[in-house]
Amino acid sequence: MIAEEIVKKAMEKANGAQVTMVSAETSAVEFENDRLKSAESSQRTTIELKVIVDGKLGASSTTDPNDVEGVVNRAMEAAEFGIPVHFEIPDAQELDPVKIYDPKLLDLEKPEMIHMGKGMMEMIKAYNPEILGFTEVNRTISQVDYANSKGATYSQEHTSFGIASGGNLIRGTDMLWAWHQVGQKKRELDTEEIAEQAITHFKRAEEIVPIESAAMPVIFTPRGAAALFLSLMFAVDGKNVLLGTSPLKDKLGEKIADERFTVVDDPFVDFGSRTSAVDDEGTIRKVTPLIEKGLLKNFIYDLDTAARVGTQPTGHGSKRTWTNLMVSPGDTAIEDMIAGIELGLMAHSYLGLGQGNPISGDFSVNLFAGYKIENGKLAGRVKDVMLAGNVFEALQGITEISKEREEISGFFEGQVPYIQVKELSVTAK
Repeated sequence: MIAEEIVKKAMEKANGAQVTMVSAETSAVEFENDRLKSAESSQRTTIELKVIVDGKLGASSTTDPNDVEGVVNRAMEAAEFGIPVHFEIPDAQELDPVKIYDPKLLDLEKPEMIHMGKGMMEMIKAYNPEILGFTEVNRTISQVDYANSKGATYSQEHTSFGIASGGNLIRGTDMLWAWHQVGQKKRELDTEEIAEQAITHFKRAEEIVPIESAAMPVIFTPRGAAALFLSLMFAVDGKNVLLGTSPLKDKLGEKIADERFTVVDDPFVDFGSRTSAVDDEGTIRKVTPLIEKGLLKNFIYDLDTAARVGTQPTGHGSKRTWTNLMVSPGDTAIEDMIAGIELGLMAHSYLGLGQGNPISGDFSVNLFAGYKIENGKLAGRVKDVMLAGNVFEALQGITEISKEREEISGFFEGQVPYIQVKELSVTAK
C-alpha cells in the first residue's frame, strides 16, 4: 500500500507520521438551459502527509502516487518551521462496520445518467415550459487508505451518488431559481421525487406577494435551517472553544435551546453522505450528541484541539467537519404549523449566508427564497426581504418542530425537520 510506503520513508527522519490517500473515479452528467452541457469522467488521487519532527508538525500533499520522495521531503522541510505538536499519533484500532459501498453504482454508466437527467428536466418542463431546466447526476467510486507510524492501516471503499434538479424562470426583471438536491452512498434515489420537490419549490414561489416589515414567527425549511446551523457549527467547534471565541464555551451541560431540540452527529447512518468509520487523522468515529433536549452535550475536537484542552478527539477529522446531522423530528405536521400562523414567514434559501457575526450568532441575511404565511396558508414568494436575529435566542424560542424530515445535501448533510421559532425581525424594502 502506497500510504504505508510513504510512512516508512518518512520515519527514516521523522518521530511520527500519518498519511491519508484518496483515489476517486467520478462520472458526471449536467444539463443546463434545457440542453445536455457535459458528460464527463475523471480520476484523481490526493495524498496528504503529516510528520512530527522534534516536536514540530510538518505537512505536505501531492496528486502523484509516485511522488513518495517529494512529498516526504516537503513535509520534513515544513516541519522546520512547524507549530508545536501537542497530540500523539493514534494507535491501531478495529473499525466498526459501516455501510458505505453500493456495488450497484458500479454498473451505472453515463447513458443511463443522461436518461435520468433528461427525465427530471422533462418533468419540470411539463409543469412549466418557460422554465429553463437544469439537472446534475454524479457518481463517484473511491478508496480511502490511511496509515501511521503506530502501525494503524485502514482501507475503505466508498461510493457516492448525487442528484440535483431544478431550473430558472425569468419573467421581466424577476428571476426565480428553484431546485432540489440529494446525495447518499447508494444507488436508490427516486429521480421523480427529486423533480417533484423542485416543482413544489416553483409552486410556492411563482406568485410574488408584498410583506411589511415586522417581528413575526418564522418557519425554517430543512434547507433553510442552514441559517441556524452555521452559527451552531462555529460554536461547537473545539478550536473556537479553545480560543475562547465560542459563545457556548462555558455552557456544556446547560440549556441552550428549547427542550424539543435534539441534534446528533451520526457517522454510522447507513449509506449517509458522510458516513465512515475513521477520520483523516486515524481517529475512530463515534456518535456524538451535540444538543440533547435543549442541553449542550459535546464540542467537536480534532487531535490537536483535544490534546490542548485535555480531552479526547471526537472523530471529525483535522477540519472538525460534521458527518450526518440528525435532527430529531417533532410531533406537528408542517401543514398544521403553517395553519397556526396568522402572519409569518417561511425561510428556504439565502443570498450571502454568513453575513452578520456567525461566531456570536447574530445574523442578517437577504432571502433568496422566502414565502409569506398569511391566514394559515402560504400566500406566495416575497422579494427584497431581510431576515435578522440571533441564532441562540432563536433556538431558545423554538415553538414547533415538524414530524416530517428531509434529506439535506450541500452546506451540511443529514436529516432535518421544519423548525418554527417564535419571532424574528423581517425587513422589507
